[in-house]
Amino acid sequence: MVNLALLQINNLRLEGKFKSFPAELKWLQWQGCPLEFMPSDFWPRELAVLDLTHSNVQNLWDRKGSKVPESIMVMNMSHCYQLETLPDLSGCQRLEKIVLENCFNLSRIHKSVGSLTTLRHLNLTLCRELIELPNDISGLKNLESLCLSDCRKLKSLPEENMANLKSLRKLLADRTALVKLPETIFHLEKLETLILNGCHHLKRLPNNIGLLGSLQELSLDQSGLEELPNSIGRLKNLERLGLMHCQSLTGIPDSIGNLISLSELRLFGSAIGEIPSSIGSLSYLKELSVGNCKFLNKLPESVKSLVSIVELQLDGAAITDLPDEIGNMTLLKKLEMRNCQMKYLPKSIGNLTALTTWNIFKGNIVELPDSIGRLENLVHLRLDQCKMLRRLPHSIGHLKSLFHLRMEETGLTELPQSFGMLTSLRTLKMAKKSENNMLEDSFVISSFLCNMIFLCDLDARGWRISGKIPDNFENLSSLETLNLSQNKFYSLPSSMAGLSFLKELHIQNCIELVSLPALPSSLTRLNATNCCALQSIHDLSNLKSLKDLNLTNCVQLVDIPGLERLESLRWLYLGGCLKCSSAVRKRLSKVTLRNLLNLSLPGTRLPNWFSGQAVSLSKPKYRKLTGVIIGIILSINHDVPSELRNVLPGLVDLKVDVFKLGKNTCTSGLDLRGLPKSNEEHIYLCRYPDYHHLFPFMRDGDTLCVTRLNPPVDKGLELKKCGFHLIFEGDDDYGGAEESVGRNLQSVSERLARFFDSYEEGGSSENGIESEDNDDERQTQLETQEREETISSSSILGISNIFYFISAFVLFLSWLLIKFFFSYDI
Repeated sequence: MVNLALLQINNLRLEGKFKSFPAELKWLQWQGCPLEFMPSDFWPRELAVLDLTHSNVQNLWDRKGSKVPESIMVMNMSHCYQLETLPDLSGCQRLEKIVLENCFNLSRIHKSVGSLTTLRHLNLTLCRELIELPNDISGLKNLESLCLSDCRKLKSLPEENMANLKSLRKLLADRTALVKLPETIFHLEKLETLILNGCHHLKRLPNNIGLLGSLQELSLDQSGLEELPNSIGRLKNLERLGLMHCQSLTGIPDSIGNLISLSELRLFGSAIGEIPSSIGSLSYLKELSVGNCKFLNKLPESVKSLVSIVELQLDGAAITDLPDEIGNMTLLKKLEMRNCQMKYLPKSIGNLTALTTWNIFKGNIVELPDSIGRLENLVHLRLDQCKMLRRLPHSIGHLKSLFHLRMEETGLTELPQSFGMLTSLRTLKMAKKSENNMLEDSFVISSFLCNMIFLCDLDARGWRISGKIPDNFENLSSLETLNLSQNKFYSLPSSMAGLSFLKELHIQNCIELVSLPALPSSLTRLNATNCCALQSIHDLSNLKSLKDLNLTNCVQLVDIPGLERLESLRWLYLGGCLKCSSAVRKRLSKVTLRNLLNLSLPGTRLPNWFSGQAVSLSKPKYRKLTGVIIGIILSINHDVPSELRNVLPGLVDLKVDVFKLGKNTCTSGLDLRGLPKSNEEHIYLCRYPDYHHLFPFMRDGDTLCVTRLNPPVDKGLELKKCGFHLIFEGDDDYGGAEESVGRNLQSVSERLARFFDSYEEGGSSENGIESEDNDDERQTQLETQEREETISSSSILGISNIFYFISAFVLFLSWLLIKFFFSYDI
């Protein structure tokens, strides 16, 4: 192949002599090359690009010497973890780019690198063993980028020859052990980017740093910097200055006001106690971050001149008051004030008409100024955990562009009438934790809330909403998620079915709710946990998309109409639902059980075809394992106290382990949500499909076993019984009717359905496993028929002949006796 120019042979081991390589080859990509060095007869005379990424190479060529690849222009040796040194490259007079990123063991670079006049890019990122660069780098006159990031043993840069790097534009030396920068660095007239983040030993910059006239970005985040030289003000082209988390930096020189091109100033987490008033001269400043500056208690009045500011970051700052001049930042779009100490805001805040995002999360704010009604472009407003906030101003209704309002766990006890004017809202999260609920009176959902026709997500937990939800609730036609948990209403409107986009409905702990009306067919999740007064539910047959149904501790519920039609159901939790358990078992159809991953309900037995507490995996030939069902009988002794019982979403004490030759190879916690409040025994079924993470670890001969955590999380949990059933290919694939199919031929889902249909609580056996004698009459007849079907025809014939012979003999004997008696009488 004499014309071959590009050859990719990644991860191959070649045999033969390399002198046969095409001489015209220009680009070779041999990633994952297994050779320790490139052979002397290898180098094609026109090779320009060599890519040996992720290779085993220790040296580029044999130390005995080989022909130098004079035409090479690009050399990529990234991730060559065995590479210890870079050889003599003096013969490579066309080399422009060397990439040695992640060469962890590279400790030395040949001095010839310093004479490569054509070299433009040298990348030594993450060369962790590299201690120094060649002393003489005077030949690198065309070098444009030098990347030394994460060279953690590199303590210095060449002092004398640094001035010769006339073309250098980018110097990355972050997370190195540099103690100082060379004084000659000011000769780098074209340097645009200087990154020194994480240089903990670097305490000062050269005084002549201000002579870097082309510098656009200077970043010293998390460095050991103690002070900035006054000359920094001479960096007329500097656009970004990063001093984040410089915890030894206590001050900034006044000369910072001379940085006329500065657009980004990051001081977050530094130890500065004051911002110089000269900052007002930064007329192009767009981003100012002084968050978490624990010693900064105020902003200078000169901030009024920062008319170009777009983002102001004050999170966690010790600032107690904002200057009234902040209202002059008319281009401000984002204001971050999380964890701030200030209680009041200036009225001028209403002048920030360009503001789109305002975050006061966990603030000490007592009230919002009435002027916020002028923030006509505000889209995001977050007031979560502002526990001192007692009221919202009436003007809040004027925020016509407000899409997302979050005000969870605030001190609010009521909403202004104008709140209903927020007709553009998409998200309204106003939940309160019940233990921190400060509402003394009941809250009534007024009809004005139903004007939010674009609202997609409404969370009003813990507001003590009482009485009846308004019938015009269906006006919230865009709702997708509705959470009304921990409230006191007794009914939901019949118009709920009109919420055609609703996917999730959460009504946990609504202890006065008596019934559920017809629900929208779009629903995928319904959680009514601990609705202890709930007695009836409208037919659920239309909920074709419902996947998650949680009715745990709905103790008054008597039935779940339509349950048998829920083909999409994956999770069904009915712990503590004693009244409806019998009716529910009759409704657990094959259709429902086929896709069900988790089921919990009162019960004391498992099917008799489940194994014991452990099962050994033995795969039938040519049949794939497609799933496993784990059955558990347990109870919770509520007389035994547990601090976490009402905190955790379910039971975490039980897990399933995979053992191989007695060694645990994999563990998975069981999904046992739905914690019953009663002491009765409950049955939990967990089905794991073959895509569960347990399956890649399972092999023939392995053992599956259910075990408890040690020590237990809940000492009141009692494991009564557990069992497994392995599902193989074809065991649960049949979708047709199985009324006349023998028990051994039924699908797994059909057998489960018949188990629950014939379930009688009084028929439990000694071991908690279903007994065949406890089936109802229909099941008994089916099993009798099955036993008859399993008897071979030859056996039936043999039994019939024996029976016939015995009958004939008895008849003959009877005839002789009769004849004898008659003879005796005569």
